Amino acid sequence: MPSIVFPLDGSFTPASVDSLEAAGRVPYFLQATAGASPEAAARLAKLVRVVLFGGTLPASLKLAMGSQITPQCQARYAQAHVQRLAKAVGGGDPRTALAVRYAADLTRDIHGVSDETFNLVNTRFNDAQVIELTMVTCFFNYFSRLTIGLGVTPEPWLASTAPQLPRQDISELTVARVALASDAELAMAAALLERAKNPASSSLGIAIPNSQRAMVRVPDIHDAWMTPPRPAGSPAPPVIVPRTTLLQVSLAVSQANGCRYCVLHQVQGLRRQGVEIGKLLALEKSDSALSPDEKAAVDFARKLTKTPGALNEADRLALQKSFPGPAAFEVLHQTCRFAFMNRFTDGLRLPSEDEAVKTYREVYGGNFSEKGKKN
Repeated sequence: MPSIVFPLDGSFTPASVDSLEAAGRVPYFLQATAGASPEAAARLAKLVRVVLFGGTLPASLKLAMGSQITPQCQARYAQAHVQRLAKAVGGGDPRTALAVRYAADLTRDIHGVSDETFNLVNTRFNDAQVIELTMVTCFFNYFSRLTIGLGVTPEPWLASTAPQLPRQDISELTVARVALASDAELAMAAALLERAKNPASSSLGIAIPNSQRAMVRVPDIHDAWMTPPRPAGSPAPPVIVPRTTLLQVSLAVSQANGCRYCVLHQVQGLRRQGVEIGKLLALEKSDSALSPDEKAAVDFARKLTKTPGALNEADRLALQKSFPGPAAFEVLHQTCRFAFMNRFTDGLRLPSEDEAVKTYREVYGGNFSEKGKKN
């Protein structure tokens, strides 16, 4: 029984992207997303395909990682799809066990990969491949929570049909012991540098965030993951959920996970949106400074972050009271995006940008520690 908060759009057909299905089958997670935003559904179909069959690592290895992460997140729907794909692809990469161990540790805790494991991973994968391993782990944490949040259950045709597998061409660059920059990576880096000439256009006021400086090493997945920039002079999309509310959601997720990098970014974003220091200080102690709508969004986000398998239709309905229709999907998606970003940034120990560090110190009078306390 599909969620009444995220109804299925049976008319959605991802004509421009490969959803890994054939014969007109459209998975429920795409139909539920399309009910809120057909554009988001098309981007999601592309993201799934590119993460699994793009990059430089074999799909069999990445699907083995997904087969570990989805049950770890208690994501029954995502697990059924991943295991079906894994069976169709097969296996054979000798590095798979190590990749699965890395994925399990990072899923359990955003700081869960020990130096010993990380150093071992670096002996079997070059730098760009480590970035890809991390992005794949982050994606499955995102996808698991997204499908749980949407309330979808496995399709009747899932067990009796085969997926439509694209061809995967592994680049010759991947055999090098060091990561060689591809043409696509160099082109994307040039585009980021051009965009950085106008840092004021960034919602954070940071020209090129360090997260993007790392993701650019895997350009096709980076491109599929990041929201495409609006063309110069194009009108901004209509506001469904206020930007400050979405930032409160990502701040709550980042605090729940103890993510230094993303907490600093969200505080930076909230200050740029005009949120007073007094409110941010009050939120260290309780949620009393949040508006009722912000509180509803934050409660939903925290539960999906910490206990995804416990989320139920009552939680979706509670969210819908404050955020009807597409607005509920925006809150859900923001929550899931930071299941990805927290693991990527702190999992790789990316340094915080000076602008974000300065703003955090101005607000709290100290630096952020992993436990979310000043030191």
